[in-house]
Amino acid sequence: MRVACFSSKSYDRQYLGNASQIAGHDWQFLEPRLDATTAPLAAGFDAVCAFVNDKLDAPCVEALAKTSVRFIVLRCSGFNQIDLVAAKKFNLRVARVPKYSPYAVAEHTIGLILTLNRKIHKAYNRVRDNNFSLEGLLGFDLHGRTAGVIGTGAIGSTIVKILHGFGCQVLMYDLFPNEQCRLYGTYVSLPELLTQSDIVTLHCPLTPDSFHLINSQTLPLLKPGSMLVNTSRGALIDTRAAIESLKQRHLGGLALDVYEEESELFFRDLSEQVIDDDVFSRLLTFPNVLVTAHQAFFTREALTEIAKVTMDNLRQFASGGKVDNEVIGGGS
Repeated sequence: MRVACFSSKSYDRQYLGNASQIAGHDWQFLEPRLDATTAPLAAGFDAVCAFVNDKLDAPCVEALAKTSVRFIVLRCSGFNQIDLVAAKKFNLRVARVPKYSPYAVAEHTIGLILTLNRKIHKAYNRVRDNNFSLEGLLGFDLHGRTAGVIGTGAIGSTIVKILHGFGCQVLMYDLFPNEQCRLYGTYVSLPELLTQSDIVTLHCPLTPDSFHLINSQTLPLLKPGSMLVNTSRGALIDTRAAIESLKQRHLGGLALDVYEEESELFFRDLSEQVIDDDVFSRLLTFPNVLVTAHQAFFTREALTEIAKVTMDNLRQFASGGKVDNEVIGGGS
């Protein structure tokens, strides 16, 4: 198959390129983000490979349908960026990588918690400036603290086990409880989790029901001074509401690897440019906010698995049979 890979970076070319040579597919790596204006670049290809911040809305899907493309293969687990109704209307099939390395995201989450709590990022910069003072670097023990995990799928359940290993009391919330997680924590209602937890970490998909799950109504339920962590999807948090909670000194710390308007920022070098996003710029002014640019997934193991599953999806589609990771959605 001929595949046009959008939003491609050097690591995509390395891992997907190596895997495609073994699988026998012809890949073209394109730097532009996939949207309605760049979709015509896929002309002559059988499939497109898209990432988290590609914009596969109805106009984009329609533009793809006017080319030779018949398959959209996502190299990520989330699929909220694609209009599935439009995909079904134009007979474009969609597949994703539902799991790659839950350890990658879970371990990065723990890294964010430890860094924000113990001010490791600040200490690193101080020592480089020959400042060895400990003033302002006071943290707390994770052992004995209450940690709330929202979403206990593959990543969330891994986080539950790690936090339990740290000696935390773990509270969990999920519409579909994971029975294995009951060995390490207790399922409670969302309000109970928010009011009792010293740390709240989000590991659920972005759906219409979970959009702005953390908002101006739920943020006041958080224990004063608690830490909020998001390595899942940016729009789970109403960023403006979180900023207000930080300003009121109610939210004690915020660690993000995702941001609801990240598509115009992340995966790009903007170091020589002025950032137009005033909300994001305001976030960075807080000393108790830590942001990484959607790198939680970024390990060798995860990229290897993403490439493998992507090739499997293409192989199954090319054979004309069932695609195990096909995303089913849309109206009739």
